[in-house]
Amino acid sequence: MALWCSIRTFAKHASELGNQQPAEPVFFVKPNNCIQTEGDIQVSTHPGSVHHEVECVILLGQDLQIEAIAVGLDLTDRDTQSELRKEQLPWSKGKCFRASAVLGNFAPWNGSFESLCDPSHGLQLHLTVNDELRQSAPLSSMSITPSEQYDDLIRWAPIQAGDYLFTGTPSGVAQLFPGDKLKATLQTTDGEVISTIESVCV
Repeated sequence: MALWCSIRTFAKHASELGNQQPAEPVFFVKPNNCIQTEGDIQVSTHPGSVHHEVECVILLGQDLQIEAIAVGLDLTDRDTQSELRKEQLPWSKGKCFRASAVLGNFAPWNGSFESLCDPSHGLQLHLTVNDELRQSAPLSSMSITPSEQYDDLIRWAPIQAGDYLFTGTPSGVAQLFPGDKLKATLQTTDGEVISTIESVCV
């Protein structure tokens, strides 16, 4: 099982970090033992700065199509990632630390990849920290859609049933601190919450 993570899929997020928008999907991979599904988010014991990145996460089923979806957090050690990038080195240490892939509850999804981003009936991401809205965007605003990500992966990657696709984060990423109360949701355009993460940073 692997966690395929797509980067810079929202143009505004790429811009806020000073990055170029890629012309096609770009991925990194987290090992499955990065997953956390409950409990506090550890930031005080991590030796670097931990930033939140809220995402829609897709679970692939036996037919390699969407089985279920959830809200997720691709936690990032931004300082470490930036230093490694400057040296043109792989930045696994900035992305693949313990409990850096936080998952909410999974809900079945019978629609297509394209339907996730339908402007009328698709999904939206929201993240608040201490009741302050930090990240919010409809999936319809993605510049590289889950469908495009999947079509690229299926051509070359050894994906299999049970793999996860982290589809990228909107703008508004920021550092988390001990005591922060965090709530992330994946919901429909009419406000129905499909998946939730509620946690406290310690």
